[in-house]
Amino acid sequence: MTPSNAPDSTRERILAAATAEFARHGIAGARIERIAKAARTSKERLYAYFRSKEELYATVAAQELTAVAEATRLDATDLPGYAGRLHDYFTAHPERHRLMNWGRLELADETTASDDDPIRATVRHKTEQLRAAQDAGHLEAAWEPIDILVFVNQLATAWAGQSDLLPPDADEREAFLAARRTAIVAAVQRLFPAAA
Repeated sequence: MTPSNAPDSTRERILAAATAEFARHGIAGARIERIAKAARTSKERLYAYFRSKEELYATVAAQELTAVAEATRLDATDLPGYAGRLHDYFTAHPERHRLMNWGRLELADETTASDDDPIRATVRHKTEQLRAAQDAGHLEAAWEPIDILVFVNQLATAWAGQSDLLPPDADEREAFLAARRTAIVAAVQRLFPAAA
């Protein structure tokens, strides 16, 4: 008998297979049959864990949000550092950037109506952090926190979906992305310097 907190290997395999499938094909293009096959299980078993493809995507997206938050840690008093960490994360994992974008593209109408949507909850939490930094005098108060968050995120992820513009040579690509990171950090520093 396994402990109640032990991960269910079938469920974990389903989530891993679904993450790859959704990143590659989007939500509409993803196929439950392929996910089940990659997870070495049956469609019926998959549906015992997740009632629909949309529910499976929501679980995968929430898992990815947690991974991004842990890897990038928003520090409202150091937005350039945060932007650099976001850039590093998504240029190292462009498939995860695609995964999140599919949800924005395909589920926009459904997710905007729900206050308990994990993306909305994450945005709410981060804007509260930014507002608290403004109130404490650590961040310029002239900007709306939601604008700060969106602008920083867009700058930080600008190169995540630009694989066609990257040099083909691995060493050149690394140097190129390091230069882009420097530019992103500098741009965020100019836009949102710490308050004097």
